[in-house]
Amino acid sequence: QVQLVESGGGLVQAGGSLRLSCAASGRTFNTVTLAWFRQGPGKEREFVAGMSWSTGMTYYADSVKGRFTISRDNTKYTLYLEMNALKPEDTAVYLCAAANVGGLAARRVSSFAYWGQGTQVTVSS
Repeated sequence: QVQLVESGGGLVQAGGSLRLSCAASGRTFNTVTLAWFRQGPGKEREFVAGMSWSTGMTYYADSVKGRFTISRDNTKYTLYLEMNALKPEDTAVYLCAAANVGGLAARRVSSFAYWGQGTQVTVSS
């Protein structure tokens, strides 16, 4: 089992910034990919950004590329999501997830076996 705990959400005005954190614990040695997803009101869960834990390679959804940055602290086994130039359409519950796969499969919700409880991000216009 892998436990994931997110923090850092909140209310921010459009154009503002927030930094999310995800602390991972438990049986993390099989984890290949850590990623952020989000689920807006009335919407399906969607991929935001991901990172290969072994290589540090990162990848992003087109909607956040250039505005969001995913990073990690290996010593703390913590994943971060720095969000800049936030837009009202970024409003969602943001969830951290862990998968034992990488590559193209690591953008699909179904590939991720472990999920955090989520943290709310609200962007006002």
